[in-house]
Amino acid sequence: MNLNEILITKFYTAFANADAKTMSECYHPKVHFIDPAFGLLKEDQVSKMWEMLLSKSKGNLKIEFSNVKADDSTGSANWVATYNFSKTNRKVINKIRAEFVFQDGLIIKHTDNFDVWKWSKQAFGPTGYLLGWTGFFQKKVQKQALLSLQKFQESK
Repeated sequence: MNLNEILITKFYTAFANADAKTMSECYHPKVHFIDPAFGLLKEDQVSKMWEMLLSKSKGNLKIEFSNVKADDSTGSANWVATYNFSKTNRKVINKIRAEFVFQDGLIIKHTDNFDVWKWSKQAFGPTGYLLGWTGFFQKKVQKQALLSLQKFQESK
């Protein structure tokens, strides 16, 4: 494994162990994170998001990762999060493709991609099945996720 593959492995091992501090140490101070649930997050928001998600999971989050690949500047991994969605307590198995850009030996850009409709069907049941594919529903989910993150940051 090269240094960036080791860094990705360190990140997901920390995630699987609910270790937000070590996850944060893998990020560059100027990190940008993008995913369908939160949209674009920058710098400290990124670490706070992981800390919030770990906190909300109350130890009921299973993280598995595979297919870690990286070169000097970019990398990728597949990961699966299994948890109960906090708003509905419905079980979710979310399969995610992560892509990374590295700078100064740290992750400076992290992009997670997943099928929002598949996720929403699991998280919201019939409502997610009927509306989860729509831009309106996805924007509403993103707005709620950002509001939760803002409240979490204010409480710290």
